[in-house]
Amino acid sequence: MSSRLKPLIIGDLKIEIPIIQGGMGVKVSTAPLVSAVADCGAAGTIASVGLGYGNPENATNYVKASGEGLRDEIRKAKKLTSGIVGVNVMVALSNYEDLLRISVEEKADYIISGAGLPLRLPEATKGSSIKLIPIVSSAKALSIIIKTWNRRYKRFPDAIVVEGPLAGGHLGFNFKDLTSQEGDNLEKLMIDVLEVVKGYEREFNIKMPVIAAGGIFYGKDVAKFLKLGASGVQIATRFVTTFECSVADEFKALYLAAKEEDVLIIASPVGMPGRVIMTELIRQVTAGTRIPVRCNYRCLKTCDPKTTPYCIAEALFNAASGNLDNAVVFAGSNVVKIDKIVSVKELIDEIVNETIKELDKA
Repeated sequence: MSSRLKPLIIGDLKIEIPIIQGGMGVKVSTAPLVSAVADCGAAGTIASVGLGYGNPENATNYVKASGEGLRDEIRKAKKLTSGIVGVNVMVALSNYEDLLRISVEEKADYIISGAGLPLRLPEATKGSSIKLIPIVSSAKALSIIIKTWNRRYKRFPDAIVVEGPLAGGHLGFNFKDLTSQEGDNLEKLMIDVLEVVKGYEREFNIKMPVIAAGGIFYGKDVAKFLKLGASGVQIATRFVTTFECSVADEFKALYLAAKEEDVLIIASPVGMPGRVIMTELIRQVTAGTRIPVRCNYRCLKTCDPKTTPYCIAEALFNAASGNLDNAVVFAGSNVVKIDKIVSVKELIDEIVNETIKELDKA
């Protein structure tokens, strides 16, 4: 069935099923999930943030533990699959360049980078064939990235992820717009970005496939964006409730139980809004309580341990470990639609079959 979908081509990478599993941290999209996705012919993405948690050295040497954690996850994933494996590295991380270097050394197939403008991404990966994929939430942001990369490095993005306001995790939108439901929708964003991309493709005789992300749940969503001009889609939230995702059962149970009133937008210490599921920690923080932070290394460029309301890296690690009272649990707006745990293969087959059915209607 999947042969009836056009593969996602990124340079010399051929992703047979045009789905990229989105990077989810801390320790949500790790080798078991990523390799299972890649085995199905889609692309699996390791989230590089906070992979040193669980390593005793993390408390005294965060950078080393984090780097070793990423190196280990890439090696595990590549041992488990011959499919396509990439890494998500957030610009907001203080050890951003170190994680990029390790991704190159371990021969990840691509780097997806957002949570800020990845203006120096080509510099940090110079001389490598790794594919570079920025995440943007506006045509303006993409124009800045393309102009900067072309001027400084004489290169262009290998692909672009366009993330809309319904995504989970950190969002590239104004907090007020998100909470008032006035943020740009993904369809409008895609149209604006595709217009910018087509102009550069014509002028420079290049290909920059555009990947739609944020709120994509059913095959009909995939079909809609493929028909609009996307070359593929990125899906994250649905992959949490798979058998292969290694987070604690309590994390998955929270996803299954989530109702619309449980999902909210918060101001994250990263400096960007984030979409989360309500937990006791979120309840306390939104009420004005500050959770004391014990920090040996400022892992986020924007974080001030003296004033930040809580340590988001630790809170995300708590989520993956099942300590939900002290956790931040990221999720997309459509988490409320999830009602069961399935295998990665079942999930991808379902989405692919639904997509083909929708495309056949046209």
